[in-house]
Amino acid sequence: MKLFRSLLPLLLLSFVAQAQAPIKDGAILAAFSVSDRTKVYFSQGNLQYRASTGTWKFADNQYDMIGDNNSNISSSYSGWIDLFGWGTSCWNSGANAYQPYSTSTDYEDYYPGGSYSKNLTGSYANADWGVYNKISNGGNQTGLWRTLTNSEWNYVISNRSDARYLRGTATVNGVNGLILLPDNWTLPTGVTFTYGEGGWSQNTYSASEWSKMEANGAVFLPAAGYRDGTGVDYVGSYGLYWSSSANDDYSAYCLNFGSYDVRTSYYYRYDGRSVRLVQDVKK
Repeated sequence: MKLFRSLLPLLLLSFVAQAQAPIKDGAILAAFSVSDRTKVYFSQGNLQYRASTGTWKFADNQYDMIGDNNSNISSSYSGWIDLFGWGTSCWNSGANAYQPYSTSTDYEDYYPGGSYSKNLTGSYANADWGVYNKISNGGNQTGLWRTLTNSEWNYVISNRSDARYLRGTATVNGVNGLILLPDNWTLPTGVTFTYGEGGWSQNTYSASEWSKMEANGAVFLPAAGYRDGTGVDYVGSYGLYWSSSANDDYSAYCLNFGSYDVRTSYYYRYDGRSVRLVQDVKK
């Protein structure tokens, strides 16, 4: 008994350490099921790009977004952008518009291989931002990341065990968005969480309160709006996150949420939308 008591603090310390979800090479180390066989880690923030240096990175914080400054998009812009047309990884896929600073509003310009039926997988996987590019604060190697498919986004928000209880609209550090919680979620001490889509204010966290949620693996997707050409709309009102799945001749699938709704849907390929990459959990 005395030995057990002496070891108890160490055992508790070990449990607490394992309960945390540290960020390593850009990955939040908390597992999300995206199918009955696959789990992923989400990146620490939305994907960003600076054309003047050709640099890719993840946002420093999950609640960071560029917003209206995406309207400055150009091939020489020295600031950051985070709203991208579909499949614009820099890889010449055979599409007319494959650069991340592309602003064409012709959906046919965003066809990998010149075909509307191609996904950002298989022979065209390099059209996926995470497959083709080195993310400077995300391991800085090619092939480490990828974009979820439409079915995987659906699995996260609707089909995994207890899915409806593992998401909720929120305002984090003054930014509206959607919270996704990992499979093995434990609510940290000192904060509360209300599941579902009940308006942005149903969950409100300061930066310090959010750090507790993030430490237990919570993911936050800002409602970063979208870009049409060089015009930016609905910042703070809607979040639209690309999948790697094509739909039809004019559209591709994405995650779409507002303050009272979350679902997958399809939109014009030329619209600039957010990208949140994932990394497969090795078995």
